[in-house]
Amino acid sequence: MSKFEKFQTVLIVLSIVLGLSIGQVSIIAQHSGAFILPFLLVMLYGLFLTIPFHELKKAFGHLPFLRTSLGLNFIWTPILAWGLGYLFLSEHPALWIGFMMLMVTPCTDWYLIFTSIAKGNVTLAASILPVNLILQILLLPLYLWIFAGTEGALSLSTIFESVLLVFILPFTLAQLTRLLFKHRQEAFEKRLVPFFSSSQLVWLCLAVVAMFASQGTYLWTNLDVLFLLFIPILLYFLINAILGHYVASWMKMTQKDTVSLLFTTLARNSPVALAVAITAFPDQPVIALALVIGPLIELPVLALVAQLLLRIKK
Repeated sequence: MSKFEKFQTVLIVLSIVLGLSIGQVSIIAQHSGAFILPFLLVMLYGLFLTIPFHELKKAFGHLPFLRTSLGLNFIWTPILAWGLGYLFLSEHPALWIGFMMLMVTPCTDWYLIFTSIAKGNVTLAASILPVNLILQILLLPLYLWIFAGTEGALSLSTIFESVLLVFILPFTLAQLTRLLFKHRQEAFEKRLVPFFSSSQLVWLCLAVVAMFASQGTYLWTNLDVLFLLFIPILLYFLINAILGHYVASWMKMTQKDTVSLLFTTLARNSPVALAVAITAFPDQPVIALALVIGPLIELPVLALVAQLLLRIKK
């Protein structure tokens, strides 16, 4: 874990403060929005570059864990997220969409950090990372169409156009980079991959700064967004933590495997969802705002869960 990752929540908060501050300058507020998507695309390029897709077959060597994790993440969680959104956000459809986008995209990075902190099976957790990423890319358009498109908020073609931009473009560039470094594996593995692995948080923070600089005025008039999201997000974590624990017990998983299952179920992939939201909903900033606010609640909760699991283990 890099020094940046240790202070991830603090850095995101500081990025928000910085964005709000420089957004008070009118010329910055007018042009900062143009930098959001480029920063996120660089971050996603680095993400695709560091994910070992060639190790996909390892996930299928742990079929009970894989089936359980996929069932919780891609069948149960969308249903739970829709239900919580219906109960708490039905009068705020844009927030409901943002909440849904956050909850249906499993994390592909910092869940490994918290798995390690809580002394879980990091190798097992890492084995399903490529599967989670591929499935969320394939299923996110479907989820969006079901929960947003059916109400006329978004067309299926717009969803696929945004997915093509934020997934296919950086993924293709990442694979081309791999080909270019085919005969220079040492430079690729020891220089390029570590650089992008450690700098992903930097690009995310830059995107957050640009977003809040461009939407600072909008945020000040919509501070209730944080309070509206607080209860459903906390309930999501509480329900899934309890359910994940009982499912792992029913499956007779070891303590280390239980920790891995919990964090693959709890941690969410807000950067990926944020990139899609910016391209698919350019005229609805509150959706993207929900995806930025989400991690401010999520990261402290994951840290607390990690400490509780350590105490339970003792």
